[in-house]
Formats: sequence, structure tokens, C-alpha cells
Amino acid sequence: MKRGFVLGIAVIVLNAFPAGAQQQTPDFRGDPFTMQGGEAVYRGVCQGCHMADAKGASGAGSYPALAGNARLGSAGYVLTMVINGHKGMPPFRGHFTNAQIADVVNYVRSHFGNRYKDRVQEADVQALR
Repeated sequence: MKRGFVLGIAVIVLNAFPAGAQQQTPDFRGDPFTMQGGEAVYRGVCQGCHMADAKGASGAGSYPALAGNARLGSAGYVLTMVINGHKGMPPFRGHFTNAQIADVVNYVRSHFGNRYKDRVQEADVQALR
């Protein structure tokens, strides 16, 4: 009985860590996110780290504030961060469509105290992919 229990636990633990998980490339493509619109994408994904008020957080990691962030003045910078990721932020190119990336970048750049008026287009996203 004890041996079967230990074997069962071992199977559960091994299945919890897929083979090669440590070697996963930044190009990992899972199921795409389905939410539409910049606010929906932000609330469904981004606010998990950057917080609902976009003021960022620190603790187990450091998540920069997007609220009032001068770096968002460069649309190319924000697009590059979302598409390719950076440090602790994962790349989202395999999870978001061009429209979703453009929408969330435009949303963040025009909310939370940011007032950048130039809008990102889907073609801009495609060009950086």
C-alpha cells in the first residue's frame, strides 16, 4: 500500500513539470488570449503584474509602473516590450494578435495619466514581429 502511494505521488510530481520546461524558448506559442479591446487585454492579463491602477508592484518581483511613465512616449519601445518581453516580462507575440497588441499598447499609452496621442496600428505590430 505504501509503495503504491509513493509511486502515485511520484507520477503526480513528474506530470506537474513537463519535460523540457526549463528549455522552453521565448517563442512559446500556447493558446491565444481571446479578450478583445485594449482595456479587456489589460484587465485580463497585464494588471496581474502591473496592478489595476498601473502603478506597478514589488515583492517577489519588480513590476514597473505604467502610470505616468515617460518611457511609454515611444510607441516602439512599448511594442518591443509587449512583443519580445524583457527581463521578468514574458513575450506575448505568440499569445496576442496584432490587433490585441495594438489595442493594449494604445490603451496603456492613453490611460493611467498617460496622454500619448499617436496611435499604434496593426501594421506597426506586424512590422516589429
